[in-house]
Amino acid sequence: MFRVMLIPHDIDTRELRQALWSHRIGHRITDEDDGQVLWLMDPKQQDALAEVITRWQRGEAIPAPSASKPRPARHWWPLLRQHPVTLSVLGLCLLVFGAIAVWGDMVLAWLAIVPVGIRGGALAVGSIPDALAAGQVWRPLSPIFLHFGWMHLIFNMMWLWYFGRQVETLHGPLRMLTLVVVAGLAGNLSQYATGTVLFGGMSGVDFALLGYVWLMSRRAPASGFFVPQMLVLFMLGWMVFTMTDVAGLVGFGNVANEAHLGGLLVGLVLGWYHSRKSRLH
Repeated sequence: MFRVMLIPHDIDTRELRQALWSHRIGHRITDEDDGQVLWLMDPKQQDALAEVITRWQRGEAIPAPSASKPRPARHWWPLLRQHPVTLSVLGLCLLVFGAIAVWGDMVLAWLAIVPVGIRGGALAVGSIPDALAAGQVWRPLSPIFLHFGWMHLIFNMMWLWYFGRQVETLHGPLRMLTLVVVAGLAGNLSQYATGTVLFGGMSGVDFALLGYVWLMSRRAPASGFFVPQMLVLFMLGWMVFTMTDVAGLVGFGNVANEAHLGGLLVGLVLGWYHSRKSRLH
């Protein structure tokens, strides 16, 4: 989000809010110590926002947009230019999911954190040093692209899109790539340390993004990051719930809890560091 203006506490903003929503201008108004702060979600709507604010400040009537006016078509190219890492990671997850539907276990064996196969009728498992020595350098990271079922994929992609867009818009693709790679490695290696070799999912990265966005929004509000507190509580509560025996009893077993925790710690560390830099500047 982008900070637009400060409005005194004694000003009623209900009419402004209604006008902005009627014009489909994504925004948020927060109460700060020095007044009400108006935030804009999409910088491309800056001109439309300025027009509405000018009319509101003059006390003029703000007409609703014409219903017959065609909405501009959405194109993927501008989105890809603005969120290249988020969309690329999302696309890779979809591609791998489709490949699993076609080639099955062969894809899982190729992208698991260590080489796996069948030898003498039993499961044969390699190690990370063996994989790296064989030139399979992708294995410590590749499990984040594996998803086991539609619900697993949809929820992970939903959080990736929600948090990833904020990170890339406000801090750039390099920061997003750093979070994906570092959190992916930390989450995968944390899960592997428990003795598990067949696991996957983007949820460790999602929890890293949650931790990063949450700390930036709390410690550096002017940075423009925002996440509803109820969403933070829900995701943290879900992580704790899946660590309990109750989760297995109701059908949520085999959750990569250590990957979640490892990713979250990475997001909190990076969020603390960059929010501190933002406050100092």
